[in-house]
Amino acid sequence: MGFSLKKFFKCMFFIFLGVILIIAIGAVVVLNLPSFGKLPSGERLARIEQSPNYREGHFQNLSETPDLTPTGSQFSLFYNYFFPNTKDLYPQKPLPTVRTELGSLPDNTWVWLGHSSYLMNIEGKKVLIDPVFHSASSFSFIVKPFEYTYTYTPEDMPQKIDLLVLTHDHWDHLDYKTMKAIKDSVQQVVCPLGVGSHLEYWGFAPERITELDWNDITRVGEMTLTCLPARHFSGRGLRRAKTLWASYMLQVADRTIFVGGDSGYDTHFAQIGKRFPSIDLALVENGQYSENWRYIHTLPKYLPQVMQDLGAKTYFAGHNSKFKLAQHPWYEPLETIAKITKEHPEYHIITPKIGQVVYLDKEQTFTHWWEANETMSR
Repeated sequence: MGFSLKKFFKCMFFIFLGVILIIAIGAVVVLNLPSFGKLPSGERLARIEQSPNYREGHFQNLSETPDLTPTGSQFSLFYNYFFPNTKDLYPQKPLPTVRTELGSLPDNTWVWLGHSSYLMNIEGKKVLIDPVFHSASSFSFIVKPFEYTYTYTPEDMPQKIDLLVLTHDHWDHLDYKTMKAIKDSVQQVVCPLGVGSHLEYWGFAPERITELDWNDITRVGEMTLTCLPARHFSGRGLRRAKTLWASYMLQVADRTIFVGGDSGYDTHFAQIGKRFPSIDLALVENGQYSENWRYIHTLPKYLPQVMQDLGAKTYFAGHNSKFKLAQHPWYEPLETIAKITKEHPEYHIITPKIGQVVYLDKEQTFTHWWEANETMSR
């Protein structure tokens, strides 16, 4: 009996080791898939190590910034993420969109393509920002995009993209399949330090990539881009903050446009507003937030303060209406904007549909499309 029991435990031990080995091999295989990109090395890493924002082996925010600030236990955080007790995380019907021929977009206009993706045509130059058309996670079945009446794809993009602007390397801002599909159309890329390592690995020519640190300035034709701080983090695999995250100020002709990327609230917004006192359009973050992420994403209560700090003439609040990344109703960010618009009429907030053409130099009237359309009923 004792011999049999000893043999049983020995067998179970080897089975356990086998399972651990299979899991380890699987993890290595997954983390080496092309979509995970490549971490900086060589000359790129040497430049990163000279950055004042890179300390103790990783990039750091201006203020101390925990990635997670759970209000309960780690177990409850994990459980609530995968088994949320929140209604209306997804729209019940396809969201209304406007189908626009992006290849012939009128001059000095822009369109929102959902979440934090934008296409601009400024002085005849096509500028594409954080395009994500396939997946906001490592596997498409984990985070599926909402259904639309028309869904934009890489094939809808102009044949020539003069400038691709990337704010950081998170999956919902840097989409591997989209990058592979558009790389031959992109003339120039501007991205934060380290992100170019992913792009080169995916086939982008190194001479077309310009990587910037905070407060670096570059010119692309007639466009001037200033890389600015954001309060966030980065990473596509297990290692975080090995590449930089950023916001930008885009200046061309007499226009000044703020591209906010992802950012929790901090003093950098006021500093940016003071440095650039005539911002024409500010693209800010509103959605996919949580008290657990309160330092790295903008909570609704801070959004009016962000607008006050920036002092822009016009605001659009994105990072919503495409993916479920947080545990709030899908429409909550839109209701936040409607409330701020009512309480702060001094902030000129616009609410175009996905795909709707917005003119930089013309006054337009926009409805709160999620309120006006019956298909948005909950």
